[in-house]
Amino acid sequence: MVFDLWLLDKCLSLGIMELSTFPRFFTSVFDRFSVLSLFFVVFALVFDFMKRRKCQNYPPGPRGLPFFGNIFQVNWNSPHLSFAKLWKEYGDVVSVQFGWTNTVILNGYKTLKEALVKKSEDFADRPQFAVYEEIFKMTGEGIVFARYGPWWREQRRFSLSTLRNFGLGKRSLEARILEEAKFLNKQFENAKGLPFDPHISLNNAASNIICSIIFGERFDYQDENFHKFLHYLSEDLALEGGFWGQLLNSFPFIRNLPGPHQKIFKNQWLLVQFIQNIVMRHEELWPPDETRDFIDAFLAEQEKMKHDPKTSFLKSNLLGTAIDLFAAGTESTSTTLRWALLFMVLHPDVQSKVQEEIDSVIGKEKKPALEDREEMPYTNAVIHEIQRAGNIAPISVPHQTYRDTEIMGYTIPKGTMIIPNLSSALFDENVWSTPHQFNPGHFLNSEGSFVRPEDFIPFSAGRRVCLGEQLAKTELFLFFTSMLQQFTFHLPENEPRPNYTESKFGITLSPCPYRLCVKLR
Repeated sequence: MVFDLWLLDKCLSLGIMELSTFPRFFTSVFDRFSVLSLFFVVFALVFDFMKRRKCQNYPPGPRGLPFFGNIFQVNWNSPHLSFAKLWKEYGDVVSVQFGWTNTVILNGYKTLKEALVKKSEDFADRPQFAVYEEIFKMTGEGIVFARYGPWWREQRRFSLSTLRNFGLGKRSLEARILEEAKFLNKQFENAKGLPFDPHISLNNAASNIICSIIFGERFDYQDENFHKFLHYLSEDLALEGGFWGQLLNSFPFIRNLPGPHQKIFKNQWLLVQFIQNIVMRHEELWPPDETRDFIDAFLAEQEKMKHDPKTSFLKSNLLGTAIDLFAAGTESTSTTLRWALLFMVLHPDVQSKVQEEIDSVIGKEKKPALEDREEMPYTNAVIHEIQRAGNIAPISVPHQTYRDTEIMGYTIPKGTMIIPNLSSALFDENVWSTPHQFNPGHFLNSEGSFVRPEDFIPFSAGRRVCLGEQLAKTELFLFFTSMLQQFTFHLPENEPRPNYTESKFGITLSPCPYRLCVKLR
């Protein structure tokens, strides 16, 4: 086009072309431009078609838009509800596309078990997410989002053994949780019966347990810097799991464009800085007289393996794993406890029955102990129902196929993103008598004994099962019983009644903000 205009100017200046020939000249240029435009449109559509081609026997799914796929057909404020509709329409194995990312949604316990347990290695990989590429440059892949292979296996083994060394499954951890429960209950008592939002206090309590294991320290409930850190974490998880995070993963080129997604990178950097400062303090005092926490244990292993060129014990991996453990250990327990208190104020009859059992088995003065759980079937059932109905990880963390495989008769190529729809197991109408109601009876038999249906998989399953499952179970029982032993929770007068069906989706599904009051028993 530029050349044509230059040629026109030269022709006019030399008298070669008359003004009367202008229309024909521009018609020629326009025709040439139209042909080029048509070529690029056809090329783009053919390219898009080639990217969307599926192998034979691929799972069924809805037709998507060119280039965008099905990304606009999912409500990213509650994707599990969108996936539930697809499950009803297309069956247990559903294919969708987000941009050009081939994705398969697994529904129902039978399908999830076959993929995550029976064929665990086939489905053990992780996709590469554009939303995490910037933080991975600073921290490495950590452990949650690391690709499946020797590095991941080495770090998972180390993390599990180190967590056990620092109290997981031991009395020392119970004592630590019960001590933190005292601080938490003091916060509730300080409210003096007035309405308050328990979110920040519960966040602080849950994070202090994992902080004591990873960092060797806890943070005061009035520590403003730590509150900011927890705020950045919550905000980042919401953005990463929401629409803008999914859009960025589907179209990585928008990374450098302005928009709400830029807040993700800003928050990630602030989180890294916080962890880096703690690691630096450990390095300044290295070597310690004794191994105090996870960071010390990692640094010791790093020193031991420093001559191994294939080692995964690198400083970047320490930062990534520390962030992963902290985020998982804080958000999951804190969110579940928020659901717990919400369900208790909405179901005061359930709260009363839990308190009766606590009084009968533990009493009002003795501290709860994990061993009490076996004698408290109703309380145990209530905690499990909180996890089921709260549904804090409705679609888990995406997997990726490690090799070509099959699931329920369908062919799934290597590199396909897999979404384990845990909600489909937790709300299956064929398993739970009243799946959309809060009903502790789901976990009790006719004699009132505790039963755990195998479809109950809030922590996922298989090789990528939640690393902190045992820690979370311990925390939930001890925090929950400690709170209800000391207080009765109720709704404030003259305030709207919270609706537990309304929730906020990020990486986790959390209740909308609510306020409650406490009364000392």
